[in-house]
Amino acid sequence: MELRHLGRTGLRVSRIGLGTLTWGRDTDENGAAEQLKTFWEAGGTLVDTADVYADGAAEYLLGQLMEDLVPRRDLVIATKSGSVPDPDRRFDGSRGYLLSALDASLERLGTDHVDLWQIHAFDPHTPVEETLQAVDIAVASGRARYAGVSNFCGWQLAKAATWQLAAPGVRTRLAGTQMEYSLLQRGIEREVLPAALDLGIGVLPSSPLGRGVLTGKYRHATPADSRGASEHLAPFVAPYLDETAGRVVDAVATAADGLATTALKVALAWVRDRPGVVAPIVGARTAQQLRATLSVESLTLPDEICRALDDVSAPVHRYPDQDWSTL
Repeated sequence: MELRHLGRTGLRVSRIGLGTLTWGRDTDENGAAEQLKTFWEAGGTLVDTADVYADGAAEYLLGQLMEDLVPRRDLVIATKSGSVPDPDRRFDGSRGYLLSALDASLERLGTDHVDLWQIHAFDPHTPVEETLQAVDIAVASGRARYAGVSNFCGWQLAKAATWQLAAPGVRTRLAGTQMEYSLLQRGIEREVLPAALDLGIGVLPSSPLGRGVLTGKYRHATPADSRGASEHLAPFVAPYLDETAGRVVDAVATAADGLATTALKVALAWVRDRPGVVAPIVGARTAQQLRATLSVESLTLPDEICRALDDVSAPVHRYPDQDWSTL
């Protein structure tokens, strides 16, 4: 699999990443082992997890598999800290909490460092410089090799990156930002993507298949074994089952028919090759499903297909994104 640099850093990652959201909950040890081995044998390196995935079980399972199945040195392990199970305060970006959370993640993962440590979300109750001081400490102490953020909007990303860049060589520049991005969710193109491109921060799209909807599996019904039929994931899928999304899904299916390929591969190739994107993070229910996803490596969409998909999925961004004099 082709490798790409994450932002303006020396860290190289496979241009498709493996997500572990369901590990330790919907995906058991055997299923996770098959997925990780399939990913590794295909040349994949980037494995993304978080301390809140299955309440830590995803990290623990990944740690067990690195010990017994796939060499730690062959993987780029990314995890996230900052989410808390508190309905009144969903995120904690305080220095104390973040460093404690990172230490707990390292213990579950069975490793002395992660390759990429990501702040899971912006905490409006903590000064951003305190949050970023935790990043500097993590990297300086060797617990993290590189750092990034997740779910930061445009101004939050720019503020964080600018603070880090204000002391080059002293503070740790952000390598990546993980955001939801797909043909069904192009919101980051408004401000986050331009900021990331300007600041040299690599984008790691989550849910690049529109939470599974862009595969076309929901066009006529909800499969019983799908996330849309799952009690705890159905609300996650539901927002992308409306009429507007349906038109985009139909266009993807038409493009796939014309290219003699699958809707999954068309949707994933589109987001993988967008400007600023480094590696979409994909999740799979089975190793067979993952194998089909990874076969996208051989597909590059023709320009005319990209333009057609751009048009049918274009979000409405006017003022202030366009020159005000043209409105």
